[in-house]
Amino acid sequence: MKNNDTICAVSTPQGVGGIAVIRLSGEKATAIVGHFVRGMAFRANEARFGLFRIDGQPLDEVVVTTFLAPHSYTGEDVVEISCHGSRYIQQRMIEALISQGARLANPGEFTQRAFLCGRYDLSQAEAVADLIDSQSAAAHRLAINQLRGGFIQKLKELRDKFMELTALLELELDFSDEDVEFADRSQLDAIVVTLETELRQLADSFRMGNAIRNGVPVAIVGRPNVGKSTLLNALLGEERAIVSPIAGTTRDTVEDTITLEGVQFRFVDTAGIRQSDDPIESAGIERSFRAIENAQIVLFLTESDDEILPDNLSLEGKTLIRLRNKIDLSPTSSADSSTLCISAREGTNLPLLKERLLACVDTDSDKTMLTNIRHYEAITNILQSLTLVKESLRQGLPADLVVIDIRDALYYLGQITGQVTSDEVLGTIFSRFCIGK
Repeated sequence: MKNNDTICAVSTPQGVGGIAVIRLSGEKATAIVGHFVRGMAFRANEARFGLFRIDGQPLDEVVVTTFLAPHSYTGEDVVEISCHGSRYIQQRMIEALISQGARLANPGEFTQRAFLCGRYDLSQAEAVADLIDSQSAAAHRLAINQLRGGFIQKLKELRDKFMELTALLELELDFSDEDVEFADRSQLDAIVVTLETELRQLADSFRMGNAIRNGVPVAIVGRPNVGKSTLLNALLGEERAIVSPIAGTTRDTVEDTITLEGVQFRFVDTAGIRQSDDPIESAGIERSFRAIENAQIVLFLTESDDEILPDNLSLEGKTLIRLRNKIDLSPTSSADSSTLCISAREGTNLPLLKERLLACVDTDSDKTMLTNIRHYEAITNILQSLTLVKESLRQGLPADLVVIDIRDALYYLGQITGQVTSDEVLGTIFSRFCIGK
């Protein structure tokens, strides 16, 4: 697919700065810029100083960097103009470029062109947005691994296994008239089991991968006045939540983030869990349960060694860390090694708590993780198709019926990479980007 339009946009953040970068992409990029910067030699991978003039009048001194197709970000001719960061200069320059035939880029259109030109597959293009949005070292590692092809390599390995499965079955179809079974059904079953294991690992990685990408959600839970707000303030190092000896002070969730050794955690201080006739406090307790439902890690604060979790508190798929708080007021010698004894007010054992939090997060930089809900849904659909394949093989159904479900799995795999997609899907994906990217 080729778009003959030449697009332009400001690629640096909006506002005033020392420098702004205006980017053009398309077959007329050099000609359009050359109209305003006379005598400019557009040589590949070179940056040259010039004077940008409009109607013969100087607008700004600029540095023009040229990337010629196909060796550019978009795969087309790309010209980047570095000018001073005045809003007036940026606006006048964009208006001038449009007057000579360029048009303003749509959100994400530069990266969309990189995808359409084959510079990236669709999952790599999505990783560009994740890289821009990354707020921690761990989120950055996941995005850069996907951008550099780590996820693509995993998908290629899965596709090769599916193709091997298809080849064995279609060989059987080619000789169906001779009633010969070329495919060893036990061999096929082994391939399916391997595929299912690897796909399941990918699907299971989504919860953690998505948490790392957006900040690992941690709910601070316990009965009223047990020290939840004090703990939140101690972890953040600031007075973020109101602390009071009056039970029920926290009536809504209070949220903030910290980064520990490159991993961002989103802490949610919840209202104390108890029975209450106060409608406002009851609404806060209801929000507490929603925060727990969305949490990856639950910190359960107690003041005694024998306090148990509420019956209606579901921890399925979550990591529980039990904390015995206020040991400065009531020392304990609990033999329960799973409970960490702390004093949120004095800061006692908070470094140990941070170690436990980090231990809950898989930060293996070489491990492929799903971070995108679109990818997760596709992998889930592949697993469903694979289940049908497995059942068909074990029931001894004909090869032509089995191949239908394998082709469905390959279709969903192609949705991740962009081999199978629609304009609507592309529009949704690239609308997340800023205009200059």
